[in-house]
Amino acid sequence: MRIAHVITGLELGGAEMMLFKLLATLDRATFEPLVISLITPGPMLGPIEGLGVRVETLHMRRGLPSPGAIVSLVKRLRAFRPDLIQTWMYHADLLGALARPLVGARPRLVWNIRQSDLDPRHTGRGTRLVARLNGLVSYLGPDRIVCCSQRAQDVHRALGYRSRCLTVIPNGFDLARFRPDDAARAQLRAELGVPAAAPLLGLVARYDPQKDLPTFLQAAALVRTARPESRFLLCGTGMEQGNPVLGGWIADAGLTDAIHLLGPRTDTPRVFAALDLLVSSSAYGEGFPNVVGEAMATGVPCAVTDVGDSGLIVGDTGCSVPPRNPTALAATILRLLAEAPQARERRGASARERIAANYSLARVAARYAELYQSLQRGNH
Repeated sequence: MRIAHVITGLELGGAEMMLFKLLATLDRATFEPLVISLITPGPMLGPIEGLGVRVETLHMRRGLPSPGAIVSLVKRLRAFRPDLIQTWMYHADLLGALARPLVGARPRLVWNIRQSDLDPRHTGRGTRLVARLNGLVSYLGPDRIVCCSQRAQDVHRALGYRSRCLTVIPNGFDLARFRPDDAARAQLRAELGVPAAAPLLGLVARYDPQKDLPTFLQAAALVRTARPESRFLLCGTGMEQGNPVLGGWIADAGLTDAIHLLGPRTDTPRVFAALDLLVSSSAYGEGFPNVVGEAMATGVPCAVTDVGDSGLIVGDTGCSVPPRNPTALAATILRLLAEAPQARERRGASARERIAANYSLARVAARYAELYQSLQRGNH
């Protein structure tokens, strides 16, 4: 079965990571992939090509698709002759719907929606316009609309997307890559100079307003007042010493001597393994945050804000609080840290079991495969 994956770009985002994991997991003897990037590919180009998957790009400018982009996409799709087109994110969804009737043999079309919040305070006008336009196009275009979270499905049903097409397939996690690792825990803590017994809390994300770092830092300051031995780390693009705004927030919170800025890392399994608790303080916009599932798979409990499906993912293995409330976040962190070591270890084991039962990569990839083959057989 020939599947053309059309994606807006290949940055280090949740959609791109899920596409990479899907390509790495689906049986290549059953599914032959092609990836088409609308804009010039970002850093996920190398890993995807490293799987032996061909990647083509339209070199589009950002914004609404142009007639030239549609013509270019149609040309590439005709050459590939896909049985199914899987599009990822709003702009690719729209372009895929416009291109499909011109491809010939009318391949099946599956949209993939990653966003759970279209608040105009945080979402650009162009993105909101395309998202709403897609709601109308959904009655003419896709055979299925895959949402990465229950929250995303609810939001888009309310926007008027065709309900019978909507389905939820969450992100999946590699339980062999993300697993408890005592050696990695000890090694990374030694590298950072963090005592073995000191509580280490981490936030793993890019530097972005969506992640609400001020709330995390204010909560961390409250935690440190109650537990002075606590240490903290920030890991991700922009979480670096050279970020003056972040440095100012850290100084204002009185955390300069208690926080480690790791920047972007390729060894995130080691980072998770070193933590006692992962914190997600996002204020808006999350669908299904990968870092929460990755930490849980590593056996690390999570304290999260109830944004997107974060609270649903964590369930009773961690805690969720309302967003933008550092006092509530600090209180739930302190409650988790106050548990006996054995109780916290059992909580971490339950977190991993929850991921294995509901969000393993093998299980999620099988759901995509089942969807693709069902549509190929003619099921709507």
